[in-house]
Amino acid sequence: MNSRAWKIVLVVSLVLNVFLLGAIAGGAYRWYAAREAAAPLSAQQRALRFAAQTLSPERQKAFADSLKNGRRDGREFAREAREGRREVLRLLAAPQLDRSALDAALARTRAADSELRAKVEGNVADFAATLSPQERIEFAESLRLRGQWREPQANPKSAGPANPASLNAASGH
Repeated sequence: MNSRAWKIVLVVSLVLNVFLLGAIAGGAYRWYAAREAAAPLSAQQRALRFAAQTLSPERQKAFADSLKNGRRDGREFAREAREGRREVLRLLAAPQLDRSALDAALARTRAADSELRAKVEGNVADFAATLSPQERIEFAESLRLRGQWREPQANPKSAGPANPASLNAASGH
């Protein structure tokens, strides 16, 4: 190879290496930024059982006991919902689709899920009734981050607030 060919190979190699380094750096930045955005609450701490985390240890235990009782009371509904989902999947996989049976299985599953949710929500409401007004405010803020009342988290780098109502509440309006 002559010197001109070596120069071309060197330039192409240099461009390719710069491109690869840029891709690696960009990927690392995106990965780090995504981890940082999710850092305020780990996935496990978004569960409803962590909603009382800002309260005293006694209140946290009372809430955990309340959830256990609600789940125990709703165990039958959870079983019905599980069986209903299995039935829905079985009906969907059947050679002939029986739409009326599928609709009935979906309705039973939906009703069982609704009953279970009502049990859990009732226990949350019963627990909230035992709290002082300040504790209820803390509990409501914590519920905003966890459980089925969770609101989407605002991107910390975005300009506006995620919930304008919370801004009004904080400013006293």
